[in-house]
Amino acid sequence: MGNVLVLAEHRQGALRDVSFEMLAVAPKIAEELGGEAVVLLMGSGMDDMAKKMTGYGLKVMVVDDPAFENFNAEKYQMALSALLDDLKPSVLMVGHTAQGVDFMPALAVEKKLPLVADVVELAFEDGTLKATRQLYSGKVNAVVAFKPADTFLVTFREGAVEAPEASAAGDVEKLDSPLKEEVPYRKFVEYVEAEVGDVDITQSDILVAIGRGLKEDKNLPMVEELATAIKADIAGSRAATDAGWIPHDRQVGTSGKAVKPKLYIAMGISGAFQHLAGMKGAKTIVAINKDPEAPIFTVADYAIVDDMFKVLPKLTEKLKELK
Repeated sequence: MGNVLVLAEHRQGALRDVSFEMLAVAPKIAEELGGEAVVLLMGSGMDDMAKKMTGYGLKVMVVDDPAFENFNAEKYQMALSALLDDLKPSVLMVGHTAQGVDFMPALAVEKKLPLVADVVELAFEDGTLKATRQLYSGKVNAVVAFKPADTFLVTFREGAVEAPEASAAGDVEKLDSPLKEEVPYRKFVEYVEAEVGDVDITQSDILVAIGRGLKEDKNLPMVEELATAIKADIAGSRAATDAGWIPHDRQVGTSGKAVKPKLYIAMGISGAFQHLAGMKGAKTIVAINKDPEAPIFTVADYAIVDDMFKVLPKLTEKLKELK
């Protein structure tokens, strides 16, 4: 058995969170396979990023080539095809992102290797590598066994696990660029930043989320008062955005955004599986709902079964006193 190779993803000079999240899974699988987890970093001017990745006690292989200054799926596929032949890893892990899904299916077809996409968990059981995928927007978990192969390909979902803490220094190994030819038929033109509102809820430490239970927008100031008291951002379910109470870029769920705050306070949200799939990465979940059978309580760390309009003023008052 060989190693688990983790492709670190970066954009506009910054490493993506999924690069670190995969490090919570890769070392465990590598140990079970009798190998080690290794990070692969491709780009131009990679010294600072490589140093940051070595903080997890792993070897970081760096391909520093101006050809990789900007992402190009064709170049990544060509380079990884050659590196798979040279390094012969047992598993190649890539983030299930716009970049990862752009080249991994084509790479799998080219190399005739099994690929499981959008994985939330990996395990090595009874001599077989198995991946967990979520179906029906997270309502059902499916465990998929890979067919026998020299290398297994995986795209791992962002926010599926919590990134580990940096632990020890690792080593950096420079690799020669495997890219030997230009790709004239596909070129990077420019990077266009997606429009976001005044708040990016994917980066919020504390979120106060509202749902259909808010009833009408005139009740929103009560929520805003609580959010201000604890320095939180306001998000919500699809019902809240469809009603126009909050902008659509603050929607949490499969048709919105996946969030992972330190604290998530859900008020008047029943907890449809589409919403739960978007907020399950929160470290601590507080749910307030008058329905004791609300699905949101199945994932809540703290549950308050009561009318949110009775709880909210008292909660805000108490938090202000504590501050």
